[in-house]
Amino acid sequence: MRIFGVILAGGQGRRLGGADKALIPLAGRPLIAHVLDRLEPQVDRVLISANGDPSRFTGFGCRVLPDARPQGPLSGVLAALTLAVEMEATHVVSTPVDTPFLPGDLVPQLLLAAEGAPEGVALASDATGDHPATALWPVGLAPALADFLATGEARVLRFAEAHRAGRARFPDPGAFRNLNTPEDLSAAEALIRGAA
Repeated sequence: MRIFGVILAGGQGRRLGGADKALIPLAGRPLIAHVLDRLEPQVDRVLISANGDPSRFTGFGCRVLPDARPQGPLSGVLAALTLAVEMEATHVVSTPVDTPFLPGDLVPQLLLAAEGAPEGVALASDATGDHPATALWPVGLAPALADFLATGEARVLRFAEAHRAGRARFPDPGAFRNLNTPEDLSAAEALIRGAA
């Protein structure tokens, strides 16, 4: 088994003044650095899904994958699956760039949930509901995902449910919190500073 991670860094940060969300500082470091710290120990390789100038991610040591056709998070998942197939990986774990509190057992729990799912797809879930952009995708789904996107549909949960995704249930409802507003950033900053 060989698992790649992909950080979905295509968000435009509209509620954060249009800033590049991946590079917004959180506790003195770019937001993407926090996600990378959580994801990298759990996978064989981390990729970054992002359009625009890839050189802005030079310092992170990850290959940057642009979307073939931008249609939201699933375009990034497809780009990662396509490369993963070429590099003989078995799965891709996706997560948004604004989830700095990912669990340290994210990948093992997704793998366990995928064992009970007919097509090996698993989503992160907690008491607040599903977090479909944080998920495990077998590389064999690449053609089905390309066909799905070609129809103009792009909803992550719809694709996952069409492939009978399992759920990995996590006890901490804060583990997948998205940072979308200045208030979210301030609260995350306080959490990180408090834990230091």
